[in-house]
Amino acid sequence: MPATERYIDNFLNERLPQLRIAVIGDVMVDRYVYGKVERISPEAPVPINKVDTVKSVLGGAANVAANLAHLDCRVFLAGLVGEDDNGELFKDLLRDADITGDGLISRPGHATTTKLRVLGARQQMVRLDFEEITPFTEAERARLAAWLDGKIAAGLDGIVLSDYNKGVFAAEVAELVIKAARKASVPVLVDPKGNDWSKYNGADFVTPNMKELSQCAGYEVPNEGEAVVKAAMALHETYDFANLMVTRSEMGITLVSRDGRVWNNPAAAQEVFDVSGAGDTVAAAFIAAVGGRLSIRAALNMANAAASIVVAKVGTYPVHRSELQRLWSTWQPAHKDPYRPLTAAAMAEKVRAWQEKGETVVFTNGCFDILHRGHVLYLQQAAALGRRLIIGLNSDASCRRLKGETRPVVAQEDRALLLSALACVDDVVIFDEDTPEELLEKLRPDILVKGGDYKAEDVIGREYAERVEIIRFEEGYSTTGLINKIAHLAKAGKL
Repeated sequence: MPATERYIDNFLNERLPQLRIAVIGDVMVDRYVYGKVERISPEAPVPINKVDTVKSVLGGAANVAANLAHLDCRVFLAGLVGEDDNGELFKDLLRDADITGDGLISRPGHATTTKLRVLGARQQMVRLDFEEITPFTEAERARLAAWLDGKIAAGLDGIVLSDYNKGVFAAEVAELVIKAARKASVPVLVDPKGNDWSKYNGADFVTPNMKELSQCAGYEVPNEGEAVVKAAMALHETYDFANLMVTRSEMGITLVSRDGRVWNNPAAAQEVFDVSGAGDTVAAAFIAAVGGRLSIRAALNMANAAASIVVAKVGTYPVHRSELQRLWSTWQPAHKDPYRPLTAAAMAEKVRAWQEKGETVVFTNGCFDILHRGHVLYLQQAAALGRRLIIGLNSDASCRRLKGETRPVVAQEDRALLLSALACVDDVVIFDEDTPEELLEKLRPDILVKGGDYKAEDVIGREYAERVEIIRFEEGYSTTGLINKIAHLAKAGKL
């Protein structure tokens, strides 16, 4: 796959419509009754809702499919519906959303799962559930297996297993789907339910919210970074998942891999009206990003961005690709002022001004001698953690002490100018010490980012930031490697 497809803009503009994603799970109809409450009933002490409109949308696993379809992916849906009025309504909604429902199994006498929500003044008043919880029969499982084999043979970029505890995801079903996906190297994301997740063993990503994480862990897990990571690592010891991705409401998303790597992605500041279906949106956006070969960090950014759009709406709402494109464009500065060097004190004043406006300030540091692709990808990931990115740049004297007498190749003023020209960088400040500790004491950013295999507790200056994030460098790119290549070519007379 071309390297350019790893960038978010190319993913949004080119890659998304090419993706083929299968969604398997508990499908349902979400119905909304909208009205106004102006008085209390004389029959009983309950509000009277004067109904204005009634709306029906795809729910459950079908909401994941709807999100993917509105992202312009090609979507294939499998699940169980009844041969009833709600089942026919569901199929009509599926056609309207341009979702291929050839994996649906229609069962005579079965009640299609339907949730009816009554809203007054944009607030839910009551929810009524119509459902019948039954598993697939052996014959139905065989039909599902044959359908999945056909989709995998035709080519899939990802599979979502959306478990709403309505009967579809018995252990036999989960096992056959995950086994087939692993054999074909198709990434699988699971939205789990219950307190026993053994049926999801082998999945690439399992995405509980805090309530689901606590239920499986067997205790109330505090919504705090360290506590979430500890609970996730304990579950990794019990189950066989590659990654646990915990959605933490206003705290964003924390992903913990089986090998102990941790990614934290803060939620965007957003007025919340309704969280219905937000987890489905996160699942859809994330599996699309993974299927589109974005990095874990970029996929988390995509999922959080999609969720920030959805929670501002009322009712189940599938995010559109155009909305993500607009949101992404607002993150990119239209223009930048020419670089002017600042003292540490002047930079600290800018940081305070940004923080007073509620903007999250991210700091990282380095020599950045001979700017290359690895540097840029690292800085893009760092910038995505907040609203402002500042680079602490080692001076020429500092670089010589750290790298040797032949370094830096590029002078500090030129390195600062090149870095400041990057769209993801807000400012650059040069420091003369071997470490940025004194600079950090003055700046006091919200997030301190370090690259490589550091542990957060070993990062110098960590006490001057709210938190520390570790981002791994892109393998295969280094200034030393570039210098050695140039020297080799010069020695061979090819320059």
